[in-house]
Amino acid sequence: MSLGFKTSKRVLFVRNLVREVAGFAPYEKRITELLKVGKDKRALKVAKRKLGTHKRAKKKREEMSNVLRKMRAGGAGDKKK
Repeated sequence: MSLGFKTSKRVLFVRNLVREVAGFAPYEKRITELLKVGKDKRALKVAKRKLGTHKRAKKKREEMSNVLRKMRAGGAGDKKK
């Protein structure tokens, strides 16, 4: 259970930088593909198998859906211009 600590600016910056440089792991790419076609339950199962616990899998699925949402929002803005 989380104690409610807020992640610092520095840690967030480093995580975002690493994500930008290294990209996604193959299983994360698979999860995003499953989310694109609307197979949320299958995405959760893939995440659970790779990460080990239901709680971590739900968090990863949520993270990947947020990434997908940001990609769609960013792509839609570019098309309008």
